[in-house]
Amino acid sequence: MNNLIIKGATIINEGKEELKDVLIKDGRIDQIGEHINPQGNIREINAEGLYLLPGAIDDQVHFREPGLTHKATIASEARAAVAGGVTSFMEMPNTNPAALTQELLEAKYEIGRNTSVANYSFFMGVANDNTDEVLRTNDRKKDVCGVKIFMGSSTGNMLVDNYITLNRIFSESELLIATHCEDERIIKANKEKYPDANDASFHPLIRDVEACFESSFSAVQLAKKYNSRLHILHISTAKELQLFTNMFPLEEKRITSEVCVHHLHFTADDYARYGNLIKCNPAIKAAENKNALWDALLDDRLDIIATDHAPHTWEEKQLPYQSAPSGVPLVQHSLLLMLEYVKAGKISLEKVVEKMCHAPATCFQLAERGFIREGYFADLVLVDLNDTTAVSKDNILYHCGWSPFEGHSFPAQIKYTLVNGNVVYENGRINDSVKGQRLSFNR
Repeated sequence: MNNLIIKGATIINEGKEELKDVLIKDGRIDQIGEHINPQGNIREINAEGLYLLPGAIDDQVHFREPGLTHKATIASEARAAVAGGVTSFMEMPNTNPAALTQELLEAKYEIGRNTSVANYSFFMGVANDNTDEVLRTNDRKKDVCGVKIFMGSSTGNMLVDNYITLNRIFSESELLIATHCEDERIIKANKEKYPDANDASFHPLIRDVEACFESSFSAVQLAKKYNSRLHILHISTAKELQLFTNMFPLEEKRITSEVCVHHLHFTADDYARYGNLIKCNPAIKAAENKNALWDALLDDRLDIIATDHAPHTWEEKQLPYQSAPSGVPLVQHSLLLMLEYVKAGKISLEKVVEKMCHAPATCFQLAERGFIREGYFADLVLVDLNDTTAVSKDNILYHCGWSPFEGHSFPAQIKYTLVNGNVVYENGRINDSVKGQRLSFNR
């Protein structure tokens, strides 16, 4: 394990900005202070002029392995993640086969152990007919991030619309329940309204505000009925925001929420330019929703910023609207995008760290990650807010090889990413010789 010292960084952590050194030993933060001068053979990183942040934690990604590796692999997308300052991820179960048994879930952990340069965790999947298997995860709540329910939105065989199943999961699961909330009944009715829908501009009309709200409302009602630990993913509408509160601290909330970077950045007007490239579920909607999401993020009704990173091949995205798959690759550029909003004065750097680093750790009860604290794992990212990052085919690391940000220049640059004290990304180069760790949880 490498021992090193980061000298002269401006640390952004827990709402404060401090100019200090950070000494790292055996993968953990050993000391934070001024003018630390360690003895022995310790690598020094000169971080003057750079900002040191906790590594971002993305609680919702789709890395497509096993079975869909023509789109992505855990190895390829983890490399993209660390290049973007994301040091830990939590991956969704809708692979092929889906992670619907303990054995299939554990097989994904084995792939992560062997191939991921970032830290990793994987959700247990829920179907209408695997309730007993899902509840076996109660015995593993310290090393599985949560269970995932596609509530009313069809994804392979993972559409969960059986209320017996839903009531058992919400009443008996001891893990966080993460939900994708879109009402399939409303979506089907909307498809009948627009039988000739032939481009992505119809997507927010078919997967509309009501489809999101009705499903999210149902999830909240179940969680309140059973006092479940509910986390609703990728909130995309102003109407859903009435379901959440900022009246007490995150660690006391039983119902939490997430917003994704594409819903903060794009609006329905952007379908004219990007078409299927920004087709995703839930849909990117009219601008008033984006504005409301920003307000709720800044006042803490929305708790976490994530990506829902969901790559598909370029060829798949060129299919006609109704055939093209939904999903956008984002994990390499999510932090850079939020740093752009910092530079624009939309959000503070402290708030970005809160929502991308601290809040995921708190929400999921992650053990010793998400903060720059002595004794914690050294998952860290050094960023330069005076440099730029031009996105091009040459530096996109997604296996699919494309990004909606291609041709865009971000007004910031990721310089170093450390995972468990190892420098895994340094000025454009990735160190594949070390691997991340399985995340653990204080539950």
